[in-house]
Amino acid sequence: MASEKSPAAIFAFIWVISVSCNLLSSSTSSSEADALFKWKSTLQSHSLNSWSLTSGTNTSPCNWTGISCNDAGKVVGISLPNASLQGQLNNFSFSSFPDLLHLDLSSNSLVQIIPTHIMNLSKLAFLDLSSNQISGAIPQEIGNLMSLIELDLSDNFLTGSIPSTLCDLTMLTHLSLSRNNIVGSIPTQIGNLKDLTELKLAINGITGSIPSTLGNLTKLTVLRLFNNQISGPIPLGIGNLKDLVDLSLLMNNLTGTIPETISNLKKLTRIGLSENQLSGSVPEGITNLTQLASFDLGSNHFSGHLPQQICRGGSLENFAAFSNQFTGPIPESLKNCTSLTTLRLNENWLTGNISEDFGVYPHLEFIDLSDNKLYGQLSPNWGECRNLTRMQMSRNAILGSIPPGFAQLTKLAVLSLSSNNLTGEIPKEFWKQASLLNLSLNDNRLSGQLPPEIGHLSNLQILDISNNNLGGPIPEQLGNCSRLNYLKLNGNGLNGSIPFQIGNLVDLQIVLDLSNNSLTGEIPQQLGKLDKLESLNLSHNMLSGSIPSSFEGMLSLSSVDLSYNELEGPLPENNAFKNATKYAFINNKGLCGGIQGITPCNSSSVNKSGSMKGYKIAIIVIVPLLGLLFSLFIIVRIISFTRRRARMISLTQGRESNLENEVNDGDIFSIWNYDGRIVYKDIIEATEGFSDKYCIAMGGYGRVYKAELPTGQTFAIKKLYPMEGDQKSFRSEIQALTAIRHRNIVKLYGFCSHASHEFLVYEFMQRGSLFAILNDDGGAVALDWVNRINVIRGLAHALSYMHHDCTPPIVHRDISTGNVLLNSEFEASISDFGTARFLEHGSSNWTVVIGTYGYVAPELAYTMKVNEKSDVYSFGVVVLEVMMGRHPGELISSLFCTHFQNILLMDVLDQRLPPPTDENANEIVLAMFLAFECIRANPQSRPTMQTVSKELSANRIQLQEPLNSIAMDQLLNPEM
Repeated sequence: MASEKSPAAIFAFIWVISVSCNLLSSSTSSSEADALFKWKSTLQSHSLNSWSLTSGTNTSPCNWTGISCNDAGKVVGISLPNASLQGQLNNFSFSSFPDLLHLDLSSNSLVQIIPTHIMNLSKLAFLDLSSNQISGAIPQEIGNLMSLIELDLSDNFLTGSIPSTLCDLTMLTHLSLSRNNIVGSIPTQIGNLKDLTELKLAINGITGSIPSTLGNLTKLTVLRLFNNQISGPIPLGIGNLKDLVDLSLLMNNLTGTIPETISNLKKLTRIGLSENQLSGSVPEGITNLTQLASFDLGSNHFSGHLPQQICRGGSLENFAAFSNQFTGPIPESLKNCTSLTTLRLNENWLTGNISEDFGVYPHLEFIDLSDNKLYGQLSPNWGECRNLTRMQMSRNAILGSIPPGFAQLTKLAVLSLSSNNLTGEIPKEFWKQASLLNLSLNDNRLSGQLPPEIGHLSNLQILDISNNNLGGPIPEQLGNCSRLNYLKLNGNGLNGSIPFQIGNLVDLQIVLDLSNNSLTGEIPQQLGKLDKLESLNLSHNMLSGSIPSSFEGMLSLSSVDLSYNELEGPLPENNAFKNATKYAFINNKGLCGGIQGITPCNSSSVNKSGSMKGYKIAIIVIVPLLGLLFSLFIIVRIISFTRRRARMISLTQGRESNLENEVNDGDIFSIWNYDGRIVYKDIIEATEGFSDKYCIAMGGYGRVYKAELPTGQTFAIKKLYPMEGDQKSFRSEIQALTAIRHRNIVKLYGFCSHASHEFLVYEFMQRGSLFAILNDDGGAVALDWVNRINVIRGLAHALSYMHHDCTPPIVHRDISTGNVLLNSEFEASISDFGTARFLEHGSSNWTVVIGTYGYVAPELAYTMKVNEKSDVYSFGVVVLEVMMGRHPGELISSLFCTHFQNILLMDVLDQRLPPPTDENANEIVLAMFLAFECIRANPQSRPTMQTVSKELSANRIQLQEPLNSIAMDQLLNPEM
């Protein structure tokens, strides 16, 4: 029988075991510290100064920044969001952390792929790699992380499809893959994730339909699939998701009707279905959703009546049903829906008496009823809606006068009542609305005069009172409206002279139109101070004297019309005048200049009748001769054309190598994925042979037409001008757009190179150019701060892709707001690649200066060597224009002036929008800061677009002071 151990022996045994355990723990801790420190050494940048293995210090990582350990001293958590990490995950030894539960590396600059050895973290419950620059596909091995509860890979550059193995993670409650480049369909196995409460797959390229198995996810509270290419119907099983609070399916290609089962989702507070192809009527059962705060049906094909009790629960704040085919009256429940902040019913066929349909809305900020069939008079009740900032009721049949009570709307920024039947005078009280940014009352029957009080509208940027019955003189006080950039008073009965104070409106940029009035006297010299002005129309008046010589300094002027006046003397030496046709100056007293059809300016031609007779004789002889030659030319062309036969060439991926030969053949129809000959015929028919009424834009290389095909598809057709005979721009655009694919680059569907037509076929962008939107007050207000930041991010991602992910890199060379197009949801795409150039390694890459005036990098004027930095400069100018709402030329020229230091950021931001919220402020300051970095005079000091793209995604700026106290010169400090 064994003897009992002494107490000393037992103590010694325990001591040995304790020491062994401590040594083992210390060894494990040291191994984890080594792995962490080794990864740190591979990073290009970081904020991990506390991570140290210096001799004599505690090498345990448990006290390091972002590291947490369990009681045994083993690492269980790594949390390093916004830690300025720049490097790769592939260098991280995940196998060294078998007990890791929590890994958060979000909002950094990690690049390349997700390594497969991350799957060694078998206990991992939380993984967040969002807001990095990670690319490649999601590895199939992700299905091995069986303990995962939350997975966030959003805001990266992930490609490929969603792996079906991800659906094996049955413990998941949160899954976010939004804002990537993921394609393919949603796996049907998604229904296995029955514990999911949040599913976010928005802003990708996902196709296919919504799987019916989604109805199995009965614990879902958030479902966000917006901004993809998902097609097919909304599944009936969606009615099973009875805990759903947020349903966002907007910006897809969904078809069919809203299923009746959606009325089962009693907890819904938000429904987003806009920008789809949905049709039919809205189920009346939708009114049972009494907690709805936001309901967006815009831009679909819905018909029938709007649900009459849509505000039954009294919590509806945002209701949008614009751009549909709704008929009948405005819902009865909206009359007393006092919770409303936004109401958009524009572009429908709604009827009813507008004076009876609305009451008083204490919270209403934005209402748009334009483009309907509403009638009646404007109710004085609108004057009680004291929070109104935007009111649009254009293009209806509204009668009567503007109520004086509108003067009480002290926050009103946009008032558009154009194209109605309004009569009477504009109330005098109205001219004291200092908050007004846009006043559009054009195309009515308003009478009276413009009073001197108009000068009180100190913030007004758009004034359009054209085509009314106004009389009297233009008040000189109009010159006090110093922020005006759009002024149209044409089509009235205004008389007297043009006040010279109009020349004080130095921000006038888009248009000054005083045509079709009864104005007399001379054109003031001071109008030459309007050096930003692009369009000037003074035609159909009784103006006399000469055109001021100061007009030669109006370098931004691109369109001018002075016809039907009594002007005489020489035309100014200005490009707008040189490039104009004679029709801009006909029916005047005696204008002369170097324009075809206008008498040259010399003594013999202007003063000597004998010489004039000689010119008449020459014309009598030459014109018939030219007509004969032209007729012969046409006959030869017709004969040549009838001998030609259009031939079809199939176009697939990989055909780029033959592109130049194909284009040079000069007789090609190539429409990708379609029968080219049929689409060619459809395009010609849809545009009625490229009739002007289908023209939606004009550029330096051609016109753009809207073509709605019988298939229901809509394309934008860019038809090149005949003078582009060398086809250089044509080939450049095709070569560039067939080599690249990005969600923020306009899609090219095909082209036609034929003797009679030469055009390109693009996706149709519903909202047109960024330039047009910023210069239309209604569009500019709709382009709110969130949309503007998204536009900037999209452009940065696209340029980063072109410069850094394409081989060889592609430089656009003409980035401007005119070459940025927006779809219906304000997502931006770069267009017009006619000047794009591939940067071949080892090539000189010399070029002539190409680009839009005001956006071209200054160094191109003397180096003429193209590289990515020229696009970076242009991007910076565009960002400033987006933030300011106007071209930043004056701001750029004053950057280093002393008075610049006294300018507040809030003073240069677009005043048409409400002040940014706190959540927007960081992003706005970051965008402005990066813009100034991009427009640095030294090209080498500018950041790369890859850096800009990363910074915009990470958004590391955290303001330490209110936005309204930040001065502009602070943004020039790189240490901010």
